[in-house]
Amino acid sequence: MSLTPSAMTPLGYKAPSFNLLDPKTGTRKTLEQLKGQKATLVMFICNHCPFVVHIEEALVELGHLYNQNEVSIIAINSNDAEIYIEDGPKYMAEKNYNFPYLYDETQDVAKAYNAMCTPDFFLFDEDLACVYRGEFDDSRIGNQILPTGKFVIEAIDMILLNKPISQRQLPSIGCNIKWK
Repeated sequence: MSLTPSAMTPLGYKAPSFNLLDPKTGTRKTLEQLKGQKATLVMFICNHCPFVVHIEEALVELGHLYNQNEVSIIAINSNDAEIYIEDGPKYMAEKNYNFPYLYDETQDVAKAYNAMCTPDFFLFDEDLACVYRGEFDDSRIGNQILPTGKFVIEAIDMILLNKPISQRQLPSIGCNIKWK
């Protein structure tokens, strides 16, 4: 596994639109349909990456923390499922996330967001301007810190409180997206 950091795209950029398959429902979903009234978290994850597996339970817990109308949480898998079969739609549909887990078959959405790794997190405000991008928390495989999502949660909470989000944001680290 290769350690790949987030690109740390400049804050303020607008969330690129998408229209992606939701393997669980068999329907297509757009950013416009899914965006939250106050915040939208877009995260690039996959099924097989050990960095994602490490935080999977915390991702499920994150999905239960917020009113889904106010704060939308969206996961996107952009990995090449022809080579990494366990990242394909069939296996994505088996995940028990309570937020949409969408398939980016063309990888165009990952490129539009400048996503580099799994996991990679992008938080947008009500106007879909990026206000946070970077790490989930300071937990890492083997460092004995339990995953909590504290950095993402803190950023979401600041939006809900109409307070500024810290500009001290560190890149996420994970497996590189498996490009075709």
